[in-house]
Amino acid sequence: MTESLEIFRGAASGPFLFTCEHASARIPPPLSRRIAAADRRWLATHWALDLGAAAVTRELARRTGSAAVLSRVSRLVCDANRPPEAGDWIRLDVQGHPLGFNRGVDEGERRRRLRLYHEAYHRGVDRALAGLRPVTLVSVHSFTPRLGGERRTMEAGVLFDERHERAARRLARRLARDGLRTALNRPYSGRRGMIHSVQLHGRAHGLPYLELELRQDLIDSSPRARAMGRRLAGLLLSVLPEVAGSGVALGQVRPQ
Repeated sequence: MTESLEIFRGAASGPFLFTCEHASARIPPPLSRRIAAADRRWLATHWALDLGAAAVTRELARRTGSAAVLSRVSRLVCDANRPPEAGDWIRLDVQGHPLGFNRGVDEGERRRRLRLYHEAYHRGVDRALAGLRPVTLVSVHSFTPRLGGERRTMEAGVLFDERHERAARRLARRLARDGLRTALNRPYSGRRGMIHSVQLHGRAHGLPYLELELRQDLIDSSPRARAMGRRLAGLLLSVLPEVAGSGVALGQVRPQ
């Protein structure tokens, strides 16, 4: 564990590397000293982290014998799943509320966050991959059931770009057969730059990659999140064609 990330190892070497870019609502020092009282309500919401995603990620790693890399910095400090040039890489406000710890962010502060948190996180993913045999990269995220006036009826989304549509469609069909209302490239689209982290590392290392989105009301407690992780572990192992020949069979998923 470092200032920017946690590395979780379910076993020596499984068929996946899981990443969770929005795992934490943590505001690191010295920024933590600037948290205003009015900021705290937002730090418990989807604006600060992907609720339930970290617990699902760790359970997936346990059940598939794989490694996981999880960010330890809130997406409100800087977003590990966005390129630094993106307009929402650092959010100065949430729904019109100015964030105390993001007041007065200048170019020097942007560079500091880039170096200490964003680049450090992505170097950690690269280091984790360097110690593994070929794996499938799966980024784990969650989404709120409502955003603005939009009610999101899907329960899971499989996000992909033009390189891995076939695998994404296979996984989406399997999730749907298991009873999850599943959509492709929703609520966000991998074809529109919304899978920055796995796309960056998948292309750099020549590995297959997808992003998995889960609706937060399905994983909003530790028992529910862990149950979802157990459920998804078997589905991932049984479907993604890239794990064929990896030596990890569906029957090797550890029982509850």
